[in-house]
Amino acid sequence: MLKGVRVLDLSRVLAGPWATQLLADLGAEVIKVEQPGRGDDTRRWGPPFVEPKRKGAQPVATYYLAANRGKKSVTIDLRAPEGRDLVLALARKSDVLVENFKVGGLAAYGLDYASVREVRPDIVYCSITGFGQTGALRKLPGYDLVVQAMGGLMSVTGPAEGEPGSGPTRVGVAVADLFTGMYASSAILGALLGRTRTGEGQHIDLALMDAQVAMLANLATAALATGVAPRRTGNAHTAIAPYQPFAVADGELVVAVGNDTQFASLCAVLGLPDLATDP
Repeated sequence: MLKGVRVLDLSRVLAGPWATQLLADLGAEVIKVEQPGRGDDTRRWGPPFVEPKRKGAQPVATYYLAANRGKKSVTIDLRAPEGRDLVLALARKSDVLVENFKVGGLAAYGLDYASVREVRPDIVYCSITGFGQTGALRKLPGYDLVVQAMGGLMSVTGPAEGEPGSGPTRVGVAVADLFTGMYASSAILGALLGRTRTGEGQHIDLALMDAQVAMLANLATAALATGVAPRRTGNAHTAIAPYQPFAVADGELVVAVGNDTQFASLCAVLGLPDLATDP
């Protein structure tokens, strides 16, 4: 679907690479710019590692491979004037640029939105940060764990209050990063579609904190409506039941009942049909 669209990827670790990987999955040509001699930090985030087929190449962490499939890669030193010129030359021939430097970080290299726009006026330029381009926290770095904590996710994840092991719990994968990447890819697609009508590009401002708060979904709207902060409920649901695992003779069984009709069917299967109409 995105054949003919070129994406210049100046991002690293997860949120930005996840967004550009999704664009690559849709057919875009993605050129990933990495630091000479080191590459993306996630190349070394292991074990496990995958041994390369090319003789003399370094093993690559599976973490890196999870977020960078379908891309081309080049190393460029952004601090060198000739490196900046190379990136600008690539940007001139690209439709999208994705970066996740600290706020103002690329301005020092002459690769901020205003500078890139001079060589490619209709560029779709997506900046991913921890806390956005404006506001009191804008200069702070953003890490998934920190944002899961500050954004409220760890306060609703884990064993129910009072149960053994209850306390702030990180989700098993970096969902703040992943959701930000998903939001970024969606915004980029919207900007590309808008460009077909207006001929104009966009500067997209994506923040991990914004994405994290947004993905609290029904828990966030409940808090806004009632003024009561949600609490951990373990594997139980806050609004519907039964919607949880149960211990059975040969292990654990998940029962997910989403409406009254399904509940009546469950009661019949259990041989307890009267429960369905018990007030």
